[in-house]
Amino acid sequence: MKVLIIAMYHPELVRGGSQQVAYELFQALRATPGIAPTLLCSADHNSPAMFKSGARITGFDGRPDEFLFLSHDYDYVWQKLPLPLQAEAFVDFLRRIQPDVVHFHHFMTYGIDYLSLARSALPAAKIVFTAHEFLTICALDGHMVRKTDGALCGKASQVRCHQCLPQRSPEEFFLREHWMKAHLAAVDLFTVPSRFMIQIFADWGLEAAKFRHVPNGLELPAPVRETAATPRNRFGFFGQLIDSKGINVLLEAVTILRAEGFSDFSLEINGENMHFASPQRRQEMEAFFAKEAAKPLEAQRVRFNGGYHHSQLAARMARVDWVVVPSTWWEIFCLVISEAWACGRPVIASNKGGPAERVADGETGLLFELGDARALAETMRRAATEPKLWDKMHRAITPPPGRTEMAAQYLDLYTNLLAQPALAAE
Repeated sequence: MKVLIIAMYHPELVRGGSQQVAYELFQALRATPGIAPTLLCSADHNSPAMFKSGARITGFDGRPDEFLFLSHDYDYVWQKLPLPLQAEAFVDFLRRIQPDVVHFHHFMTYGIDYLSLARSALPAAKIVFTAHEFLTICALDGHMVRKTDGALCGKASQVRCHQCLPQRSPEEFFLREHWMKAHLAAVDLFTVPSRFMIQIFADWGLEAAKFRHVPNGLELPAPVRETAATPRNRFGFFGQLIDSKGINVLLEAVTILRAEGFSDFSLEINGENMHFASPQRRQEMEAFFAKEAAKPLEAQRVRFNGGYHHSQLAARMARVDWVVVPSTWWEIFCLVISEAWACGRPVIASNKGGPAERVADGETGLLFELGDARALAETMRRAATEPKLWDKMHRAITPPPGRTEMAAQYLDLYTNLLAQPALAAE
């Protein structure tokens, strides 16, 4: 079986959850007898060394089965790449590879219409699409968070979308929805890492029967060697320093704790990609870290460690007791929770989306009201002071899904799809 996996960015160039999951699947399939996977990842101006004059698709680092799609000038509202020569190169690539299954983990930086291109170029192939957010529904980064007040958006509409993007007319959002659904019709099967997503897509008009739940799996770090440390008052953040990850909520919670006279804690910030944050959030983070660094050493409670490689994760997890996931959007799955549990670390997470589905409040972690810095501060205080709370939750943690289990589920889906008649090309 030949499988083409299409992802947004290569994880060695831009770290992020969806690209990591796609690469984990690719590696697991490559180790499976009888399966020949190929990986196609996008690259843009953030990786200028990857661009070659006149090239549209190029190899990556001399690896025979990993390729880069060179994308730029992308329309993030319509999810369209207005470059016909790029589309031609993509079709030529598909016909050269001749995969039995084309598995999109993203269409961003390619275009939603690339689903239809794949269907037309390979009428006998099966097309699988894994949704890692709600880009088809929400034109604002697929996060379904209202720009007007920061509240979660339960359902898109012409008026609501226009309120978030007033430079675009309501009529444009009507046309955008039809554009998205027309190209999604090329998909044989949708998969989602969390079950709650199925209802959101069904409410938008997609057929729930075409969705399958496949939890994200990854190569898990080695367990952290435990000590009998007490109190369990060391907190850690792991992830991208972008708006949706809620770093501002976490830093505000720290400010609240200090203002209330509670300082018996520490917080380690582990993350990168601050340049993808909004100017306001970036300035807030930079100002906080600079102010913290200027404090006397004994008064510092927050340490910024920067980005990290997967091989460094266990060591950094060993320096914290709790992993905080303060996301302010419908966090889809949250690989950080899997990484924390693999290291035996309970989590403190927002009470919506994937974390709410995965974390048993009071058993494997603690949930707090999404976006509520005071609620997070109170939860952190409880975690740092309540006797035996950490021990109870640590014992309740079960191993999260690994990439081998994820790959096995996808192989079953691929096999079943290939036994079905092909969809007709438009």
